[in-house]
Parts: sequence; C-alpha cells; structure tokens
Amino acid sequence: MSDPQAIRDERAPDEAIPRRHLLKFLIPSIIGVLLFLVPFQSGESVNIGMGMMADGLQALLGEALPLIAMVVLCVSVVVTLYVKAAKPTWAQGGHFGDMFQVGMIWVALRVLGAIFVVMTYFQVGPEFVTASFTGGVMLNDLAPVLLTFFFFAAILLPFLVEFGFMEFIGSLVRKPFRLIFNLPGRSAIDATASWMGSGTVGVLITSQQYEQGFYSGREASVIATNFSVASIAFSLLVVNFVDLNHLFVPFYFTVVVSGLIAAIVVSRIPPLSLKADDYYEPVGCQIREENTGRAGLFRYSLQQATRRAAGAPGPAQLAKLALINVIDIFLTLLPLVFAIGTIALILAEFTPLFTWLSYPMVPVLELLRIPEAQAAAPATLVGFADMFLPAVLATNIDSELTRFVIACLSMTQLVYMSEIGALLLKSKIPIALWELAVVFLLRTVITLPIIALMAHTLFF
Repeated sequence: MSDPQAIRDERAPDEAIPRRHLLKFLIPSIIGVLLFLVPFQSGESVNIGMGMMADGLQALLGEALPLIAMVVLCVSVVVTLYVKAAKPTWAQGGHFGDMFQVGMIWVALRVLGAIFVVMTYFQVGPEFVTASFTGGVMLNDLAPVLLTFFFFAAILLPFLVEFGFMEFIGSLVRKPFRLIFNLPGRSAIDATASWMGSGTVGVLITSQQYEQGFYSGREASVIATNFSVASIAFSLLVVNFVDLNHLFVPFYFTVVVSGLIAAIVVSRIPPLSLKADDYYEPVGCQIREENTGRAGLFRYSLQQATRRAAGAPGPAQLAKLALINVIDIFLTLLPLVFAIGTIALILAEFTPLFTWLSYPMVPVLELLRIPEAQAAAPATLVGFADMFLPAVLATNIDSELTRFVIACLSMTQLVYMSEIGALLLKSKIPIALWELAVVFLLRTVITLPIIALMAHTLFF
C-alpha cells in the first residue's frame, strides 16, 4: 500500500514530475490495462489478457480442477477448525487472523461448502446436492473458472490498482462520475474491468479499494451492486445459449442502457443511499481527487498518479500481497461461494420457491406485452440464485422477444448469490443479505420496463 502521507501531500502545480516516478506509473499501469481492460479476439469470442491466461490454465489443468477445488475446500475447513480449537499465535491477528478467526456462521458455511463438494465429487448423498444442475454446476462449471480467474486476478491486480492508474482515471473523470452516480471517478475502472473482464474482478477491485481507504462504505456498496456487470465474453455465451446470436448488438446495447439507468437510480434511493460515507476504520480516508491547485486537469491527474506510484510496494511486498490474496480467496471465499451457491441452486431447482415468488410478475409481464408471461415469470427472479439460470429457463420459451427480454434482464440484475452475492458477504464491505435482495428487486423493477420498451420499439 502506498504511504498515506504521500497521498495527502500537495505538489506545487509547476513542479516537475520525476522521470522515475512517471515510469513507475506508466509501465505497470500499461501492463494492468492490457491485462484487464483491453479486449482481444480469442478464437470466436472476445476476452481480456487475464481471461486468456485463466482459460489457458483451465485448459492445462482440465479435469484436475474439480479435484483441486475439493482439496482447497477441505484444507480450508481443516485450517479453520484447527485455528478455532488450538488458537495458534500466527492466527491471532493480522491477515491470517482475519481469514480464520471468524464467527460460527462462517465456520458452518465453510464446513457445509466442503461437505457439498465432497458429496458432488464422489456422487454420494441426496440427488438435490449432487445433481449436475446444482452441485455439479458449482463444482464442474463455476469452481474451475473461479480457481483460475481468481488465481491470476489476485496476482495481477496490483498492476492496475497499486501504481497510480486508479488515481489518474479517478481525477480525470471525477466530475461526471460525481454528477451522474455520486461516486468517485476511480470507480470507472471497476465498471470497465467488469464489462471487459468479469464482474467478480470488479467486486474484487472494489473490496480492495474499500479496505485501502479509497471508497467509503456507501460508495463501495453502490459500486459493487451496480457496476459488477457480466463480461462481454459471458454476454456472448448467454446470447448463444438462448439462440439470439444474430441480436447480440441490440442485446448488449439494451443491457448497457438499462444498466446505467438502474445505477443512476438505485444509487440514490434506499437502502444504498442511507449508508454512511464512513471509511474502513483501520485505514481511514486515503483519497483525494479534487484539484485544489492551479494545474490543469490532465497534469493534476498525472501528479496524483505519480505520487501514488512513488509510494507503491516493492517486488517483495507485491509478492507477499499476491500470496496473501490467493490464500484469502481460495481458503475463505471459495467455500462460501460453494455453500451459498449450492443452496441457492437447490432452492431454484428442487423447490417451488421462485415459482411462488414470481406469481406477481405474471401480470407485470402481461402489462408489458411480453408473450408467454406464465413461463417467463420464474426466469425474472431466479437470477438471484445464479445469473445463468434465467437463460436455462428461457430455452423452453418459443417467443424470441421473451427470450431477448429475459436474457437482457439476467445481465442487468447483477446480484446473484452463487458468486457476486457470496463474494460481497465475505468481504468487509458493509452490506447485508437483505440489502442484496432489495437491490436485486430494485434493479429488476427498474430495468424490466426499459428492456421491454427498447425491445418493442427498436428491435421487434
């Protein structure tokens, strides 16, 4: 982490920027942009550099990844239970204390996640856990992606966030982001990383920025629940799955427009608007984007960036930070994702819960002139369990317009418990489960009419 004093100090507007500081900002930041923000053509799909590396590792490890996931979750439980029972000195504070000295609810979820993964891997136990569309989805589809994505994200994120790029962009776009979303300009990076790469990467950036004092609790909550947009690559997958490849451009245009409108509205109403602008207590506020000097906007932004780069961690610190990030994600996040995601999928697939909850949506869909409203209603809410479930339900619907609406809606609801929700609950961002549910419903209520209007008037 950079020196807080360096962040607070003001450089005179006419002071020259040291070349070594400029290079220390430019080289790592360009690497970070190429890894996280620049889309590349990869075969028939679009991906980012980090995503291509993750895909390569996934292809290399192949069928071993579910076994690795099972081992990781079992190690997490063993270490957690050992720390709770033996209370070793190395886990009484610091990073490892935060990871393993947790409440009994979190211990129970880690144990439950490990039980689910063992049952699914060995195909023992009740079918509602081991089925291909519940535990199988988590172990064979989601876990390999998370293992490889988070491995590279934890190692490579410092290039994007530790060497001044966040400060540079944040200062440049602070006014429009404050005006439109009431957020600091650096949150533009979260949005871009999500759109080009992965919503989970966006949440990971947000969580780290909150813990380092660059977002308040309100700002982090708003950013994580409104800018963790699914990537272009996942959007292509959804469109292909619902057989709407020929409508990808209208589909993604609709997602972006409705998603941005939802972000503007949801950030200004409860529960997010009621959150305090308090910073993470151990570090306090570490951000300054306002230009208080006589320098022009670009020069001031460059000064902010090079100041942060000057205090950036050295190679040894970065390696230690990366190792701690990997351990934290693998041993504390993955068990939580597996437990909550499996439970959510069981509720969606083996109980009528989401069907019952979706009954009020039938007249709404009929009012919006959406064909096959009865069949489409469950797909409007089941995304709270997993983002891909609405697309699965949509494959049984004949109407192309209805499939289009469901696919767009699933991409704009954002808060799904199998991944984003679990990641947020595990993080230090001050947001509760009930608030995630309310945000999900608000985004559904706001984006559904917009999507339906655009579908009827522009594309069908």
